[in-house]
Amino acid sequence: MADDYLVRIGKLIRDARQHRGWTQSQLADALGTSQSAVNRIERGNQNISLEMIARIGEALDSEIVSLGYAGPMHLRVVGGRRLSGAIDVKTSKNACVALLCASLLNKGRTVLRRVARIEEVYRLLEVLNSIGVRTRWINDGVDLEIVPPASLDMDAMDAEAARRTRSIIMFLGPLLHRMGQFRLPYAGGCDLGTRTIEPHMIALRRFGLDITATEGIYHAKVLTGVAPDRPIVLTERGDTVTENALLAAARHDGATVIRNASSNYMVQDLCFFLEALGVRVDGIGTTTLTVHGIPNIDVDVDYSPSEDPVEAMSLVAAAVVTESELTIRRVPIEFMEIELAVLEEMGLDHDRSAEYVADNGRTRLVDLTVRPSKLEAPIDKIHPMPFPGLNIDNVPFFAAIAATAQGQTLIHDWVYDNRAIYLTDLNRLGGRLQLLDPHRVLVEGPTRWRAAEMMCPPALRPAVVVLLAMMAAEGTSVLRNVYVINRGYEELAERLNSVGAQIEIFRDI
Repeated sequence: MADDYLVRIGKLIRDARQHRGWTQSQLADALGTSQSAVNRIERGNQNISLEMIARIGEALDSEIVSLGYAGPMHLRVVGGRRLSGAIDVKTSKNACVALLCASLLNKGRTVLRRVARIEEVYRLLEVLNSIGVRTRWINDGVDLEIVPPASLDMDAMDAEAARRTRSIIMFLGPLLHRMGQFRLPYAGGCDLGTRTIEPHMIALRRFGLDITATEGIYHAKVLTGVAPDRPIVLTERGDTVTENALLAAARHDGATVIRNASSNYMVQDLCFFLEALGVRVDGIGTTTLTVHGIPNIDVDVDYSPSEDPVEAMSLVAAAVVTESELTIRRVPIEFMEIELAVLEEMGLDHDRSAEYVADNGRTRLVDLTVRPSKLEAPIDKIHPMPFPGLNIDNVPFFAAIAATAQGQTLIHDWVYDNRAIYLTDLNRLGGRLQLLDPHRVLVEGPTRWRAAEMMCPPALRPAVVVLLAMMAAEGTSVLRNVYVINRGYEELAERLNSVGAQIEIFRDI
């Protein structure tokens, strides 16, 4: 019991430190102790007095630590309010986590601009820090600096943090160039049913990576002298599969052709980053990529990932379901064109600005103004396709949008085993969604939303869809245990409040 208490206190201190944007060394300096002592405290491996807890709370300016809040975070939503004004789209969650993994390719200093301050990023930083990578937030906590060690201490890996993120799987590509053998915990993340890593293995075996899995651990061994002698054909046009193949090819001495590659937004951002490292990538934006790898990468690089089209879709959906006029700025339009075409067919009233270039110098952005609209159900079903089709992660938002439209909409979420099931949580809020099978939902609109108290779905996008419906429902709703939302969105409640929502964050004491 005492050990569990110390672990809980340690996690609270770690979260407060990261929220402040401090490294363990900075907190240690403020306390007059060592970085290793702070590390032991945060892991729950050191007894800690009430006096020390108070000192840490004062140093971090954190009432959470000083009062000792525990338990999950919840949201209290006063719905029925109209949104107004303008809101900026943050940088891409999926690009940021890929770039964190890609930083392992580089022996030099990597600076990533405007990194998303989300739980998924925090988990990866915990893993990187535990194996010896130095990271720190700079420029008032906006940008992230990453400096790798000469050698990684894989035995010290924070396994708990690794298991809480699916992104850990993208360590495989960079690590096969750094060591002959290593271990990784099984990948975690959202509860979206069975998701095999076999497509990753098929691609990475071509670089000599051999993996056996036992008791929750991937045991990896790199066979020397193995390299692709013909194009790699991915058996799944997946984003992380393509990224892993790119990461493996980046330090392979020679040209690697990757076919059936994803050309989605996070893959393009990774390609742009690899080019900043000196790796030439031909065919960006297509399904055939040719990577001209270099065996040694040692450069100081400064890169700005582009904005997140899924967050942009979230904000468009927020405006639609609350019948609001809202301007969403910095929308990566080339990854939203199909979604907007479908919404136009449904009757969405909106304007878009002239295009301008993102900070990465490549991605096209627009500002989008959405106005209250009388929507009709689309004639065709809503279903995802690889880019340039409708984005897989944007499908759930059409459940809330379709619920506001007149008529029946069929949503076919064929990619994940059970994500469509979570969309029926909208029925608790007055929705009329019928689950036809694990992948298909029939949505009847329009909906008179009503307030409710419920647990957050364990999948990121359906969880946000429930939050948006609560914003549209008259009365006060409560959404409990919203960690999954914090995995993918930075300060979403606060930012929605800035344009007129009324969402209160609270915890059980």
